[in-house]
Amino acid sequence: MNKWEPNTCTCSVTYTLSVVGGKWKWLMLFKLFKHGVLRYGELKNTMPTITHKMLSQQLKELEAAELIFRKQYNQIPPKVEYSLTKKGGTLIPILQLMSKWGEDNKTSGNLEE
Repeated sequence: MNKWEPNTCTCSVTYTLSVVGGKWKWLMLFKLFKHGVLRYGELKNTMPTITHKMLSQQLKELEAAELIFRKQYNQIPPKVEYSLTKKGGTLIPILQLMSKWGEDNKTSGNLEE
């Protein structure tokens, strides 16, 4: 299956899914909204089942889409922080609706927040 590329999508829904589709991106955006600024390790700790490779890849894709901001401090040890951009913040109402829908419709167990 070919991955949708944002620059080739003609449908607005397909475009949106090409930018934020996948298992982890929405959750990562929600965690950054909830916590404000997170370092890589802090974000990883809030999502313990994600692999380092997947986390790194998804962060790069969200940064390329200008949904998150990556701030690197040139120090030893290296320090990198992630936060939502203004563009990323425009997705928060959708995330809140998704959270509400999940709360209203889950049947058992807890949803990860």
